[in-house]
Amino acid sequence: MGVMKRLSGIVQAKANKVLDRAEDPRETLDLSYEKQLEQLTQVRRGLADVATARKRIELQAQQLQASAAKLQEQARQALGQNREDLAREFLGRRASIATQLQDMKTQHDQLVSQEERLVATTQQLQARVEAFRTQKETLKASYTAAQAQTKIGEAVSGISESMSDTGLAMERARDKIANMQARAGAVDELLSSGALEDLSGSTDPLQAELDKGTRASQVELELEQLKSQLGAPAPAQVGGAPSPRAAIESSAVPPAGAGAASAAGEASTGEEGSDDEEAVDGVPADAVQGSTAQEGGDLFSLGQGAGS
Repeated sequence: MGVMKRLSGIVQAKANKVLDRAEDPRETLDLSYEKQLEQLTQVRRGLADVATARKRIELQAQQLQASAAKLQEQARQALGQNREDLAREFLGRRASIATQLQDMKTQHDQLVSQEERLVATTQQLQARVEAFRTQKETLKASYTAAQAQTKIGEAVSGISESMSDTGLAMERARDKIANMQARAGAVDELLSSGALEDLSGSTDPLQAELDKGTRASQVELELEQLKSQLGAPAPAQVGGAPSPRAAIESSAVPPAGAGAASAAGEASTGEEGSDDEEAVDGVPADAVQGSTAQEGGDLFSLGQGAGS
C-alpha cells in the first residue's frame, strides 16, 4: 500500500512538472476571462427570466382586474333587474379574483426584489470582468515582454540552442582550417626536401641539380654584394683562388695598360681562358654572367635566376 501511494505521488509530481512546462500563462488568463464571461452571461439570462416572470404576472393581474371590473358591471346590471342572486354570484367571483390579485401582488413583489438583486449582481460582476480583462491584458503584455527579453538575453549570451550550434560550427571550421594549413605546410616541406616528387615541374634530376647550383651561386653573389655595401672584406677562398666577386670585377673592368699584354698573351692563354670561362670557384659561367647583369640593376634578376 505504501509503495502504490509513493508511486502515485511520483506520477503526480512528474505530470505536474510536465503540465507546468506546457502551461502558457497567457492562455490560462484568456481561459479565466472566458469563464467569467460565461458566468456573466448566465446571470444575465437569470435576470431575463425573472423579468419575464414579473411581466407575465403583471399581464395576468391586468387580465384579472379586467375580469373584476366586468363582474362588477354585471352585478350592477343584475341589481337593476332585481336579480340579487345573480348580483351576489358576480360579486362572489369578483371577491375570488381579488384574492388572486393579492397573491399575485405578493409574487410580483418578490420577483421585483429578486430582479433588483440580480441587476446589482450583474453590474458588480460586469465591473469585475472588465477589471479582470484590463489586468489580464497587462499581465499578458508583461509576460510577452519578459519572454522576449529572456530570448534576447539567451541569444546574446550564447545560451540558446541556435547560438550554441553556431559556436560549435565555427569551432569545427577553425579546426578544419588549421588541419588544412598544417597539411599544406607539410606537403611543401616534403616537396622542398625531395621526399615527394613534384609532378607539375621538371622530372630531370640533372636539371634539378643544375638549378640547385645556380640558386646557391645567386645566394653567394647576393651575400658578396651586401658585404661590399657594408664595407666588410670578402673572405679568402680556399687554395688561393679568386672569389666570385673578384672574378666578376676582373672580367668586367680590366686594369690600365693591360690591353696590350692581354692581346699579346691571348694565343698562349687560350685554353686557360676558356677554362676560366667555364668555372670560377666552381660556379658556372652563365651564373657569373647573371650576377653581373644583377649588379647592372636588373630588378627582375631574382625571378629570372629562379626561372633558369
